[in-house]
Amino acid sequence: MLKIYNTMTREKEIFTPLEEDTVKIYTCGQTVYDDVHIGNARTYSSWDVVIRYLRYKGYNVFHVQNFTDVGHLTDDADQGEDKIEKRAREQKVNPWELVDKQIEEYWHVIDDLNINRPNITPRATSLIPEMIELVETLLEKGYAYEVQGNVYYDISKFNDYTKLSRLKLDEESAKARVDQDPLKRNFFDFALWLNAQKGDQVHVMRWNSPWGEGYPGWHLECSVMAMKYLGETIDIHGGGIDHIPTHHPNEIAQAEAATGKKFVRNWMHAEFITLNGKKMSKSLGNYVTARELIDKHGGLVVRMGLVSGHYRSAVDWNPDVIENAKKNISRIQNSLSLIKDSPGGSNTNLNQAIDDVKKVFEEAMDDDFNFPKALAAIHEFITKINSSLDNKKEILDEAGNTLLELLGVFGLDFTKKKGVDDAKINKLMDLIINIREKARKEKNYELSDQIREKLRAVGIQIEDKTDGPRWKLT
Repeated sequence: MLKIYNTMTREKEIFTPLEEDTVKIYTCGQTVYDDVHIGNARTYSSWDVVIRYLRYKGYNVFHVQNFTDVGHLTDDADQGEDKIEKRAREQKVNPWELVDKQIEEYWHVIDDLNINRPNITPRATSLIPEMIELVETLLEKGYAYEVQGNVYYDISKFNDYTKLSRLKLDEESAKARVDQDPLKRNFFDFALWLNAQKGDQVHVMRWNSPWGEGYPGWHLECSVMAMKYLGETIDIHGGGIDHIPTHHPNEIAQAEAATGKKFVRNWMHAEFITLNGKKMSKSLGNYVTARELIDKHGGLVVRMGLVSGHYRSAVDWNPDVIENAKKNISRIQNSLSLIKDSPGGSNTNLNQAIDDVKKVFEEAMDDDFNFPKALAAIHEFITKINSSLDNKKEILDEAGNTLLELLGVFGLDFTKKKGVDDAKINKLMDLIINIREKARKEKNYELSDQIREKLRAVGIQIEDKTDGPRWKLT
């Protein structure tokens, strides 16, 4: 039976979905003001493996992951400036334009890492009416209060607010990190709706509401999007460990106060990545985007590195991770080639190995998705395959298909033609695009069009965007 570590209880629990054979899962998505960094990519890859394994076990999984495109402030609480508006001003672009650009780039990264797209990826701004409705419900039930166009959640009205975080609410320590909002009744109350007017500055992204023009609080968004598409109680909610102290407790408080029902049955949280032993930070010059790594090493290599550690274990991303990923990929490709090229023989001893690897793999994954142990089972299976190439051809083919199936649970796709190297293709396409851009600048439109048409003929489409050309397979 599948057991999942539930952050709420701090224990591994037997997983039983609310509806038989159906799993409803919500994962916190990207705040689309910046590129996907390697830590984001690791978390999204982990949830992808979880969902792939649930489907492998026969569950019908419905996955919702949001885009936060308004309301996430720079201090992750209720002070500071909206991250999107701040970045848009720095880049001298409209915030809506920045959001569109970042979402487009997000999908390029997700696709290159072979992360399955969620069933639904709502933008927070698409559910403003539903957010206003939830705020009104919380006001009517006495869990919220309005001051000067801001609406706050009163955590003193919600029993056991810290049941997920298990933190003592130390106001003095908190004040040392975050300035007090003078409009709040209590320090740890949080914003549901914020007035668009802050002094002389007017928030560009704003909507009419019963409390004046404003915009939703970051925490409100996820509660609304989860319940809108998955119902008032969901099976699994995933996010980073940074969401445990505040964001997820606030989601719980909002949802459960409004519905009177348990919001989430299983809370899952992914650990952080460090870079060469240090916390990743732009200020330290210690920051790597997923795009940088994909362009340099290829999506398959990066994906292998991202899923090599347990989702609840901290991973240090260093050169060894990439080198080990390359070696493991080469070993897998070599084994698949040996299977394909082997004429086979008369032995049948691989049959047991096929049964054994599935059993060990499933035991590992059923134990809170133990990625390293499951991958170790796959590598042991490869060793047995390589030493048993005298088995009957149909058994070798079954072994190869089993290997591909188990690797597929990790999103590792080895079905591409031999010799295809994503990193090299990316470099080649960069060169071709640069030649075409040079032709366009020199007004040699005939050459520019010829390049585009010849690429189209082989299944590559060039798209001319405001921030530069992009290419994709058609």
